[in-house]
Amino acid sequence: MFLGKGKEMMKLEIRNATLGYHNNAVLQDVNLELSAGTTTCLIGRNGAGKTTLFKSLLGILPVLKGDILLDGKSILRWKCRDYARVIAYVPQVRTLTLPFTAFDVVLFGRTAHLSHFASPAKHDRRIADECLEKLQINHLRNRIFTQLSGGEQQMVIVARALAQQPVFLVMDEPASSLDFGNQIKIIAQVNRLKDDSLGILMATHSPDHAFMCRADVMVVHGGQIRKPGYCNRMITEKVLKEIYDADVCVCSVKGKSNETIRTCVPVMS
Repeated sequence: MFLGKGKEMMKLEIRNATLGYHNNAVLQDVNLELSAGTTTCLIGRNGAGKTTLFKSLLGILPVLKGDILLDGKSILRWKCRDYARVIAYVPQVRTLTLPFTAFDVVLFGRTAHLSHFASPAKHDRRIADECLEKLQINHLRNRIFTQLSGGEQQMVIVARALAQQPVFLVMDEPASSLDFGNQIKIIAQVNRLKDDSLGILMATHSPDHAFMCRADVMVVHGGQIRKPGYCNRMITEKVLKEIYDADVCVCSVKGKSNETIRTCVPVMS
């Protein structure tokens, strides 16, 4: 449902880029590659440049130097509608205040596929319903969005992003404001979406989320994005001390199926 034929092989690249605001560089020498069907977690302290990276990928910020490519072709001259058909965004803050139903909010995701002044057709409504079903939130369909819990709202926002039928999903700390149970639900959905061949780039302040996703990790620090690697190699006590100036023990525990699970435990003085 979510990807057309051949889209599961797409690659999104940032090549030799300088990213920032008004000719003021925030990130330099950025080289990264995202593939459909993979999850990459972005970790770094506040102000490190994660939001700058996201806005550049989404076409909101102009690239100061370098290029962004989809399957080897530059997308820097794309219009917003073109970006929205390939890359969907799940923001950290939910700002909707008008009394739309959850279904209406998800249906907004179809805007990228509609011509100017067109109304959603039966096809668009079917896709919105499929996205609600995919995230197992059909029961919220007719509920008013502003009356939902934080976890329910976040699930609806993810469904809205899926309704765009993107190839890549950019998620800005999607679990940051949720309670522990809803964090687990969101991360579980991220894992399922990867299985649907979506390429996911997710910022998080919780290294455990990267372990739960079995994701590659990119570290943003000192104006640079380090070469990504698998979470078990990238998330170490030394790296977390360097980024967050926090003493952490990275431990291994046994899961229910006897698999080894890594987790981070703060070392309190």
